[in-house]
Amino acid sequence: MKQVSSLEAYLQASEYIDYFDAQIQDVILSFTEETEIEKIKAAFEFVRDQIDHSFDIKNDEVTRKASEVLNKRHGICYAKSHLLAGILRGMGIPSGICYQRLTLFDKPEDGYCIHALNTVYLKEYDRWIRLDGRGNKEGVNAQFSIDKERLAFPIREEYGEKDYEINYDQPHPIIIQTLEAYSNGMEMYLGGLPEDLSE
Repeated sequence: MKQVSSLEAYLQASEYIDYFDAQIQDVILSFTEETEIEKIKAAFEFVRDQIDHSFDIKNDEVTRKASEVLNKRHGICYAKSHLLAGILRGMGIPSGICYQRLTLFDKPEDGYCIHALNTVYLKEYDRWIRLDGRGNKEGVNAQFSIDKERLAFPIREEYGEKDYEINYDQPHPIIIQTLEAYSNGMEMYLGGLPEDLSE
């Protein structure tokens, strides 16, 4: 992953990664794990398992900021990536956001969409890893792993899918434009997700 800013930038709060929110701080305090690696795993599993993916539960509401995602307990991958970044940053652990270009459903004829996941810097190993807190379901099994990535969606290059190699310290502007343009989450998910990113 290409780090685009200083490590300090991946610790900053912002409009969409608003980890000074009281509820986010409460979640951070609820993690009692001792090591940084254990805390990263706990934060990842919290967002993956305790925050629903909006499309999976057919919820029309669009959540955007980390605090909204936590308050409403759901969001699409973009929004969930904001929450996981916020929780990690709030613990003093650098975290960014990266993206993939995937088929929207099963094959290229269905069209493409941009998928968001997180990066986290492991101080102990002096390197970044990617984690996908989208939420598991049948056919999707993302796990915390240091040695070998276990993401929700392995890239299928033959289908025109790809990993974007940039590790963003803030959500991509196209992603924010998309979230802000829609008030109905199902409409956004089925017909409004961007198909490509200008890096």
